[in-house]
Amino acid sequence: MIRTRPMAIVSEAGVITFQDMPLPELGPSDVLIKVKVVTICGSDLHIFKGKHPAVDLPAPVGHEIAGEIVTVGDSVSRVSVGDRVAVEPALVCDRCVFCLRGDYHLCRHISFQYRRGQGGFTPYFVADQRWVHQLAENASYLEGALIEPMSVCVHAVRRANPGFGDNVAIFGDGAIGLFTLQAAQLAGASSIYLAGIGEQRLTKALALGATGVVNSLQADPVAYLREQTDGLGVDRSFEAVGIRQTLVQSLQSLKKGGTAVLIGLFEQPDVSLPANIFVQQEIGLLGSQGYAWDFQRTLDLIASGRVQLDAIVTHHFPLDQVQQAFDLLMQADTPAIKVAVIVDED
Repeated sequence: MIRTRPMAIVSEAGVITFQDMPLPELGPSDVLIKVKVVTICGSDLHIFKGKHPAVDLPAPVGHEIAGEIVTVGDSVSRVSVGDRVAVEPALVCDRCVFCLRGDYHLCRHISFQYRRGQGGFTPYFVADQRWVHQLAENASYLEGALIEPMSVCVHAVRRANPGFGDNVAIFGDGAIGLFTLQAAQLAGASSIYLAGIGEQRLTKALALGATGVVNSLQADPVAYLREQTDGLGVDRSFEAVGIRQTLVQSLQSLKKGGTAVLIGLFEQPDVSLPANIFVQQEIGLLGSQGYAWDFQRTLDLIASGRVQLDAIVTHHFPLDQVQQAFDLLMQADTPAIKVAVIVDED
């Protein structure tokens, strides 16, 4: 009987230690998952730096999780022992007005597994059956772990509601930016431009089908986008970095009447914006919070073969090298795009 498991904890900024953590007793609707793959998210990096606006250190990390169910509670009916699953890490109250109307991503009391003491960089993970999703036969565990970040991007593109044939700009060449690129393609955008600062990542964006890319360290992305759109700007833009500069650029690049969607998490949330542009250009700015019913959509996209999630994974580490994996991503000139931690290779 497993009673404890080692779990990666950010004990102080920049330092990960493994601590033996108790394994919760399975409730009637819980399942025990043998973790196979966990990928590192941008919010994990915010925690690693000690700058996540909603998480205090010490704290566990890891919420992009896929694995195999090895034990189920007495009332579990949705999944079975042996099922390969991805974990949706949200925790909601099911009682507030937002939950009751189906918008559980807006739950007044929303939390996540890692904020409640259970991170994913561990051999075993407990979740309610409601929050696990069975993988298609043609989906790998790596793709299963990537469902979580892709769902964020699917939700953001649905929020933007681009019209068929619209022009789109994405600010940010990290995993979220590259996944948003794929989601925007599926939504019918005709031209998709991506601004970033990493040549390897920009090259990957082109390989994934971007119409054009611009290195923001070498050129003004707003001027570039205006040039590409006959001076009009783009119909939809996405900010996937979390800094004032790219947020302002995402607004300035819009066509009159266009809409920007904010995905990035701001370590410094109080920023100034050019307010008159909203009136003069009649543009809109929308936020995008996580996902609601988007895991199912992403599962279907993977099963259909219409997305290339694992194409942006550049590095793999074993569980005992989580510190090295995070250190790699924190390098200023890191060659990494998305990093996977292989917890169990069987």
